[in-house]
Amino acid sequence: MLYVLLLFFAALGAGLVAILVPGWNEKSFKLALIFAGAYLFAITILHIFPELFANKESAYFMGLYILLGFLLQQVLDFMSSGIEHGHIHDHKGHGASNTVWTLMIGLFLHAFLEGTLLSKQPMLTGHHHGSETLLLGMIMHKMPEAFALSAVLLSRLNKTNTILLLILFALASPLGMLSTDFLFDRSLIGRETLDILFGLVAGGFLHISTIIFFESSPQHRFQLHKLLIILLASVLAILTEFIV
Repeated sequence: MLYVLLLFFAALGAGLVAILVPGWNEKSFKLALIFAGAYLFAITILHIFPELFANKESAYFMGLYILLGFLLQQVLDFMSSGIEHGHIHDHKGHGASNTVWTLMIGLFLHAFLEGTLLSKQPMLTGHHHGSETLLLGMIMHKMPEAFALSAVLLSRLNKTNTILLLILFALASPLGMLSTDFLFDRSLIGRETLDILFGLVAGGFLHISTIIFFESSPQHRFQLHKLLIILLASVLAILTEFIV
């Protein structure tokens, strides 16, 4: 239940900041996004991949599941206009309501699948801290995601509808986690299904984090402060995974 509350309020709180603090700094947001993307990439490599390939029964096909997850995230990215990796667009005009619902469907599916990683099943919790590393990574990813979502929705909807859709998004990952536990506990899904789900999510994380890296320096110029942020996030991931 603690994980449910942390996921929900992290997303809700970050989204409300975009709504209630109109003078937010876009440069600071981008730096926070780079930090979150670097941490997400690091835990994908350090924590998720080793756990996925440790299961000899599913290791042969795991690369396929990860690739499919990468491609699936590309499709969801088209639907959500790239909000998963911090795109803040301001598209106004006719047909905006359809665009909003397409965006919400893509983003909800992405967040719902993410939540499956935090189910209480043992597959991704073999390390000595369990899934706390994953939880921290997902919270750090979800906060700029929710912030970007609110900023986009505010350009098309009033505050009340924006907050309602923000709440819907904040519920997605907790619902993914709880529904996975529910279905697994009742033997409605098995270990093989979890293998596929976790591989898909890992591929999605790889897609999102690498896109953040590429877009952080569109002119491919060396920027020391961004490199330091990436290194700091990577060191934090190493510490939380192996030392702390």
